[in-house]
Amino acid sequence: TLEPGHAVALAGIDADLPIAGPSCASLDDLPQMPDLAIYLGRAEVLPKTIEKLGSGGTRAVLIPSPGYETWPEDLMQACRNAARKFNVRLIGPGTLGIAVPSSGLNALLSAETPARGDIAFFSRSSAVLNATLSWAKTHNTGFSSVVSLGARTDVDLGDLIDYFAQDYRTRSSVLQLEGIAFPRKFISAARAAARSKPVIVIRSGKSLDSGGSGRTHAGRLAATDLVYETVFRRTGLLRVFELDEMFEALETLSHIRVPRCNEIAVIANGRSLASLAVDRLQDLGAQFATLGADTRKELETLSRPASESDTKAASGSVILTESATPDQISSAIQAVLKDPSVDGAVVLQAASAFTPLKSIAKAVTDASAADRKRTGRKKALVAGLIGSDGAIRAELTAAKIPNFASPAEAARSQMHLAHDAQARAFLMAVPPSLPTSFSPDVARARAIVEGALAQHRTWLDPEDVCEILKAYELPIMETRMAATAGEAAELSAGFFETSRHCVAKLVSPDLPFKSRIDGVRLGLDRPDAVRAAAQELIDNTKRDYPGAAVAGISVHPMLEDRHGMELYLGLAETRAFGPVLVFGHGGTSIEESRDIALELPPLDLKLAEAQIDRTQIAKLLAGGPSRPALDKDALAQALVKLSQITIDIPEIQELDINPIVSLPSGLIGLDARMTLCHPEKRPGR
Repeated sequence: TLEPGHAVALAGIDADLPIAGPSCASLDDLPQMPDLAIYLGRAEVLPKTIEKLGSGGTRAVLIPSPGYETWPEDLMQACRNAARKFNVRLIGPGTLGIAVPSSGLNALLSAETPARGDIAFFSRSSAVLNATLSWAKTHNTGFSSVVSLGARTDVDLGDLIDYFAQDYRTRSSVLQLEGIAFPRKFISAARAAARSKPVIVIRSGKSLDSGGSGRTHAGRLAATDLVYETVFRRTGLLRVFELDEMFEALETLSHIRVPRCNEIAVIANGRSLASLAVDRLQDLGAQFATLGADTRKELETLSRPASESDTKAASGSVILTESATPDQISSAIQAVLKDPSVDGAVVLQAASAFTPLKSIAKAVTDASAADRKRTGRKKALVAGLIGSDGAIRAELTAAKIPNFASPAEAARSQMHLAHDAQARAFLMAVPPSLPTSFSPDVARARAIVEGALAQHRTWLDPEDVCEILKAYELPIMETRMAATAGEAAELSAGFFETSRHCVAKLVSPDLPFKSRIDGVRLGLDRPDAVRAAAQELIDNTKRDYPGAAVAGISVHPMLEDRHGMELYLGLAETRAFGPVLVFGHGGTSIEESRDIALELPPLDLKLAEAQIDRTQIAKLLAGGPSRPALDKDALAQALVKLSQITIDIPEIQELDINPIVSLPSGLIGLDARMTLCHPEKRPGR
């Protein structure tokens, strides 16, 4: 498969192979070095071979060698060093090879030969690569290039994404990965590529991920796969979770890409058929269009009347009459697509005694062709012809209409378009500005951190944590730290001048989660009660956890506001991507509820608001009949300020503010803890 259009030579291969080019004993016998070398020799002599190839002008080396998992790192580094001398790029070891169908190059050891097309596909897994090529053959899908990465000694995903973003033969990229070797390069390349072309990613290996540090809630909540999900969303990549879903996304985005896909309409020739799609779209978070009066009037003779009990989702559906002709079906689709409130339509049709599927397929393609001639914004059209055969679906595919055999598949396809459009909108959006009055006291916060590290402390005491948060204008309840029960009582006396009750908490670096050790006492109404509670906390801890160090007792006023809602803000350190920000439902059940959203710093207000909206608890911030609306703007500003902390002071490794109480006006943190480290000694920074 290498030969057509390419000169091929064999060096040091004794086998009798059907190669028309020269065969010689060694590289020295070749008249000139090749542009591309495929190395099949012994691992230990590879560095010298790379130097010889590079000195003769070779530009790239494929290394298919099996058993590369056992190659020592010093051998891998020697290969890299040899390649860098002559700017030679390496793919492998462990690669199945590469294919560039447009140039007739197929140096790929795969079950199927990739056809020519406009999709670039890169895979770490040989099994996923072969499965994808088999699917592509049955669906007449072609590729601009296929790359099997292997061990990523040199060329990695960031290099490939960056290159194919600029390749005029490539309309979309698909990548399968397990991990990312160079996060900063990957993020930069992905953000640039996703602005102009769809980039679909599937990640395997979630079950093999290791957990967080376990020292704070943030460290335990920032699971590796959630962090990858955050990276993909932030860079504009479309993540899929299964091979079937990857193929659906390919089918969809290789045909159409729209600037907006928020409001969706469903057109079907059966109410139950429409309901199946609407139900699935609702599960996936879709919003439904409200058709205008002119559109409804145009559809009166073509569709069944809407029910008065229809919800907005159901009222966005158009149920065609059973006797609708192909021309009428086409007219109905065109009427819906030209409605200004509609961004996309899902057309579901089953064969009937009146209209065969072949005629319905032609009606859909005619409507699509007519809509493309319409001036204005491009709309998303996805078809689901239930029971159609390959020939009928091929007609729709040829017309660049994503088409599927079930309502659920069509619904997922429409949501791929929606997520792709939303991701690009975020990449292009101009964020609102922070209040000009925000002026953090970085020097004050940094002095506290550097002082603690100089004393070899990796935990800050509550008073220091409060001072750092105040330096960044993050509201936190004033807290005092006491070494003894008597001192706790003395410190609480000042709080009782303005507060009815106080709270006492045990502080121990060995027992960071106070609620799990019964380490909190609420509703203390006088200094003597604080003294008794503090002594009880100290005695119980020494009895139940004799090996734990007791740093003291923290005391602060008790918040008594029945309208507040307990939320959570956190900062976690991840091995690959450095710091991530965590937001969610706060309180003692934060890890059990898992109602959280992650984001990468730096944050702006738009990103912060989107992070908040990705949680379930966000729905309660708007208030209701029995509760006031809470200050969402203050919450978004707090997330941006927390983002600034991790940028200014990378020595802060992890941070919990739990709970931080959102109020009708403003917010206030009731408890916080921080861990420290030397950033130069940790991965990800």
